[in-house]
Parts: sequence; C-alpha cells; structure tokens
Amino acid sequence: ILGESGTGKELVATSIFEHSQRKDKPFVKLNCAAIPEELLESELFGHEKGSFTGATAFKPGKFDMAHGGTIFLDEIGDMPVNLQAKILRVLQEKEFYRVGGTQTIKVDVRFLASTNKNLDRMVQEGSFREDLFYRLNVFSLHLPPLRERKEDLPVLVDHFLKALPKKVEISSVALQMLMTYSWPGNIRELKNVIESAAVITEGGFIEPAQLPGKI
Repeated sequence: ILGESGTGKELVATSIFEHSQRKDKPFVKLNCAAIPEELLESELFGHEKGSFTGATAFKPGKFDMAHGGTIFLDEIGDMPVNLQAKILRVLQEKEFYRVGGTQTIKVDVRFLASTNKNLDRMVQEGSFREDLFYRLNVFSLHLPPLRERKEDLPVLVDHFLKALPKKVEISSVALQMLMTYSWPGNIRELKNVIESAAVITEGGFIEPAQLPGKI
C-alpha cells in the first residue's frame, strides 16, 4: 500500500483484513519506523531467554502473535537492510529463527505492507532489497494525496463532523477555504483541523475564524 503520510494506509490495511478470509484470526501491526533498529528484530521474531543483555525471559515476537492471521508491516521502507533478508525468508520459506534461538519456527501469515517512500528508487540505490521488493509487490494499491482528490473533501469533513461528541456543522465559506488548501498532511491533517476547530467553535458552527492561519 503506497502513499504519502496521512493518506490512510493503515485504515486501508485494516479494511482489507476485516474483509478477508482471515478476519477471525489475529491482526498484528508493526510500525517499522517507530522501533529502534537494535530492538526491531526481537520485536518481529521474539527472543530466547539470555539471548542478549536484558533478555531475562522468553518473549514471543509479532510473527508468533500473527500465526494463522495477518501481519501489517507499516513503513516497510524504513526497515534496516540486514532485517530485509530475514523478512524475505519468512515470505519464501514460511519460517524464521528467534533471536538467540536455534530452532526453526514455522509460521502461516498473510503479509500486508505499506510505505510512503519510493521503493523503486530505493532498490536502484541499494537501500531496499530487489528480491524482497518483488516478493512483496504481488498486488499494490496507490493512495492518492488529498490535494489530488479534492472532490472527496466534503464527504470526509462530514464524516469527521459526525464522529465528534457534540453536534457541529461547517459553514459553506469555511468549507470552500478547506477546498483551496493543499493539505500536505493529507487526511490526517484534515481530521486534526476539523477536531481543533470544533473545540473552539461557538454556536456549533465552524467559521473561517476557527481555521488555522495557514488555511
């Protein structure tokens, strides 16, 4: 699942899972960019007791938890190259080793992955393994940025307004101002703007005065 930050990649991944034949099985998410490189391998594959300093007990990894279900690797473009080979092994052989372990662990998982980076370019630059790229890229979805799908903006605004704890509406002038903004933060930025404006609005109507100065 490809797209800029804030376009809804995790939401799409969740929807794919919820409409899949594995919807009653585990759905495990991992943001590859949010975990330090030295901890990521243990987080993915688990570790045996005593495998490194601080490993005082056995710990299962995300692949253990996802067995029979689906694993979503968010921002896979940020995964260190040394771990990419181990992910490729899971994809091809359906097995892995825990950190500090010698026993092969068999696993049955469905892979979903996302990135806001250009993996084609990363492959050419050598920062992303070509074999892993082609193994992952069986079916890809590209989520366009919000600036390229402005016709969806009124529907999204209405959706976020309905999700608020109190009844809030937006004036046509304020909505028109939202339509002319470029939204570099995409749908996540729009959601934050609506929620922020709703907090400070008076009379239950969002007017231009409640919108950020940049808009």
